[in-house]
Amino acid sequence: MSWISFDALRTLGFTDTRYLKPEQLFAERELIKSAEWVLFPEYWQLGALVHGYKSRVFPSPASYLLGHDKIEMTRAFMSIVPQHVPHTVIGGNTPARADALWEEMYLPFVAKLPRSSQGQGVWLVENRAHWSQYLAVTDVLYVQELLPIDRDLRIVVIGGRVVDAYWRLQSSDGFHNNVSRGGSISYDLVPQNAIDLALHVAAALDIDHAGFDIAMVGQHPYLLEFNRLFGNSGIRGGDAAIHDAIVQYLQSRSKPMNPGTPRTPRTPRRPGAGSRRLRRAA
Repeated sequence: MSWISFDALRTLGFTDTRYLKPEQLFAERELIKSAEWVLFPEYWQLGALVHGYKSRVFPSPASYLLGHDKIEMTRAFMSIVPQHVPHTVIGGNTPARADALWEEMYLPFVAKLPRSSQGQGVWLVENRAHWSQYLAVTDVLYVQELLPIDRDLRIVVIGGRVVDAYWRLQSSDGFHNNVSRGGSISYDLVPQNAIDLALHVAAALDIDHAGFDIAMVGQHPYLLEFNRLFGNSGIRGGDAAIHDAIVQYLQSRSKPMNPGTPRTPRTPRRPGAGSRRLRRAA
C-alpha cells in the first residue's frame, strides 16, 4: 500500500490510497508503518506517527505544530519576519497583566483565543465589558493591534507553490473577513509582495499545506495567521485544484523505487490545470 489517509474527504479520488479511521492507528500499525505517506492524520496521532512509526506525514509536522496554536505560530512568525507581524502581546491571564495590557493597547484592539479557527474565538475589544468577556474565557492573553483594513488576503500554499490567492472582503459585522462569518470573495489583483511573503514563510517554517491570511496596510503585508485545514469555497478549481497540487507535491518527494516497481499512477489533470499564473502587482 503506497499511501494511507485518515481523512477520506480530503483525499477522495487519490489512487493507491487506503482510508483508515483514526481509531485504527494502533490496530493497523504494520500497514501504516509500510506506507510511503500518511495523509491528514488528526493532531493527537502525530506523536505516534512521527516519533513512533517514523512515518512521513502530510501536511508536515511543522504545519500541525504551528497551526495548532496561534501563540506558537505568532512566535515563529516573529522569529523570521518580525516586520510583517502586527504589534502583538502574549502573557498569562493574571489581574496585573490584564490591567497592564488594558492600559497599553489602543482601543479598539483584537483579542484571540490561542486555539480557534474560522473567525471563532476572536474579539473586537472596544470597551471594558468586551475585555471582561474575553478575560473570563482564557488562561492566556493574546492581544493584537487592530489594523486599518476592510479586507484581507487568503493565499493557499501547497508544497512550495501558490495554488490560488484572493481577497476576503469584510462581512456586514464590520470586523470578520472569513467567508464562514459572512465575508465575500474578490479576485482583484493580488500584490506580489504578499505572495512572496507567504512563500517565504512557508519555506522557512516547513509549512507545506496552508491557507495564509495576510493583511495589506498600504503596500505593506502583515501576517495574521495560517490555517492548516482551510475551506475550498474560494479556490478556483475547488477540490480538484487542491487534490492535483497535493498529489504532484507528494509524488515529487516520493522515495526512489526499486527497478520494476510500479509507481503510483498520477491523478489525471484537468485540461489547463496549472497553466494560470497569478497576476503580479504593477
